[in-house]
Amino acid sequence: MSLSLFAGCARVEHVGPGAAAEVRLGFFPNVTHASALIARGKGFYAKELGGTRLTAQQFNAGPDEVTALLDGSLDAGFIGSGPAVTAFARSAGKGVRVVSGATSGGAQLVVKPGIAAPEQLRGRTIAVPQRGNTQDIALRKWLAGKGLAIGAGPNEVNVVTMDNPQTFDAFRSGRLDGGWLPEPWASRLVIDAGGRVLQDERALWPGGKFPTTVLLVRTQFLREHPATVEALLRAEQDAIEFAAADHDEAETVVNDQLRQLTGGELSRPVLDRALANIELTTDPLAVEFNQLAGDEVTAGVVRTTPDLTGFIDVEPLNRVRHERGKPPVDPG
Repeated sequence: MSLSLFAGCARVEHVGPGAAAEVRLGFFPNVTHASALIARGKGFYAKELGGTRLTAQQFNAGPDEVTALLDGSLDAGFIGSGPAVTAFARSAGKGVRVVSGATSGGAQLVVKPGIAAPEQLRGRTIAVPQRGNTQDIALRKWLAGKGLAIGAGPNEVNVVTMDNPQTFDAFRSGRLDGGWLPEPWASRLVIDAGGRVLQDERALWPGGKFPTTVLLVRTQFLREHPATVEALLRAEQDAIEFAAADHDEAETVVNDQLRQLTGGELSRPVLDRALANIELTTDPLAVEFNQLAGDEVTAGVVRTTPDLTGFIDVEPLNRVRHERGKPPVDPG
């Protein structure tokens, strides 16, 4: 669904060297995309982009956003780490680049209260947002590690795809046994629907850190409009700094944006829990992507581990971080 979400951005006639007349940005209405929500709500995109017009497209999961990036209908997008790897591999390493992180953490397997161990998932139905998205890859790898087969048989785990709101409704009504979901949907299943956490994905990674959301840009756009890419990065950094300085106001802004985008807002307990489960950061946690690429093979998304040479380009980000007096991030 294409949305003109940023029609209120300030516009001036002059567009500087290296800047685009327009940038088309994708994101999800999820707490794991809070940087984009805050940047919009606080006007940071308007401030940093100046004469560049920003339009946006809203997605439910990464694979659809990958298609938009690779067919040229999107210039940049906040997206899960798994689909970002898929986009790079599908374009033979030429089509896209990760230019920044956005979120670490914020995904959990939430199940019915009576399920207390992985083996109790046999014969159960678990939902993910979309086949091949970040949570789908994580779930399939986790199930394989537990010796659990995926399928419709009585000794298998039935993995289905649903939009997040549909997953919530199905779980609350008892028609679904659980879901591996991003925030705020994991917290909604726990607080609003009485679920319990069977696996917090943070526990599966060193130091509890893994790249849930990154900022992915078409390579051609990055080369032709570096000033616009840096403006996006400044707006994201503005949002992260704002959230660190005023947590309560950041929660309010995120909720306001979710209400505008989805027609509903989160309860304060859900929002508090969801934001507590994530870390907003421009660091893409590049060193973890080799494991993520291997996870795609384990999950059956791709047959061979993608070569990630050139996948991450943090030179523009490190220029922005240098401006803010922050240390450079590791390019991996």
